[in-house]
Amino acid sequence: MYDVAIIGAGPAGLSAALNLKLHNRSILWFGNKGQSRKVALSEKIANYPGVPMVSGEELNRRFSAQAEEMGLEITDKMVTKIMPTKKGFQLLGDDEIYEAKTVLLAGGSVSAKGFPGEAELLGRGVSYCATCDGFLYRGKTIAVYCGDKRFEHEVTYLAGLAFKVYLFTSYRDVSVAQENVERVSGPVKAVNGDRRVTSLLLADGAELPVDGFFILRSAIAPTTLLYGLEMDGPHIVVDRSCATNKPGVFAAGDCTGRPYQIAKAVGEGNVAAHSILEYLAALEKQA
Repeated sequence: MYDVAIIGAGPAGLSAALNLKLHNRSILWFGNKGQSRKVALSEKIANYPGVPMVSGEELNRRFSAQAEEMGLEITDKMVTKIMPTKKGFQLLGDDEIYEAKTVLLAGGSVSAKGFPGEAELLGRGVSYCATCDGFLYRGKTIAVYCGDKRFEHEVTYLAGLAFKVYLFTSYRDVSVAQENVERVSGPVKAVNGDRRVTSLLLADGAELPVDGFFILRSAIAPTTLLYGLEMDGPHIVVDRSCATNKPGVFAAGDCTGRPYQIAKAVGEGNVAAHSILEYLAALEKQA
């Protein structure tokens, strides 16, 4: 069991990971190995102390170099569920289960709302993991929402199992070319079904019959990850120690609210790391 699982490889996650590593704590760090996409897309950053006028790509390179120098490794898996246990937490990352005593949520700002009907039908036709649940739809008709080009290999995997795949994307440059994959323009308005997914409601009011709906996003809404997590709109509620309403769960960075600034994220990652150290020390005293 790891001391801490960090979800998010941006500035907040890196800041926390560095501090926890310096205190010799075992870390399981989930995220994109390319660090923060949001940082990379910044043309120029002029307000990060000690780093005058730097591009986002260059700052990301420095972040990656520092993480490598410290021996920190990122697990490039999508965490789709966090489940409290007697000793800590179980995290479902793709098709594997991991255990940690504490959790730090640092995945950036994520909409608290998915598609209408998504949360209600999760596990009943709605899935976030192609490799976990794809075999259930062998020879069936499914829909896939792909929110990032880096998930296209999962669409290809699903196309090899399903009879028909209706593909929705948030970008134009789509490389998936299987004959049984059909691009659908326009957004999904809702997921329909009673006990299981039966169809998708489209923007024009039409219904698209499907047996299942795979949602491939870069991040999952916090309340979907962890049931009962207190939110204020799209943001996770934390106190001054970056603790959430769930004991052992902390949050830092854009996911806790504005301002969406690198300096703020780094500071909160530092605060969260020290709060986690205090929490772990208290657990060890009780043992």
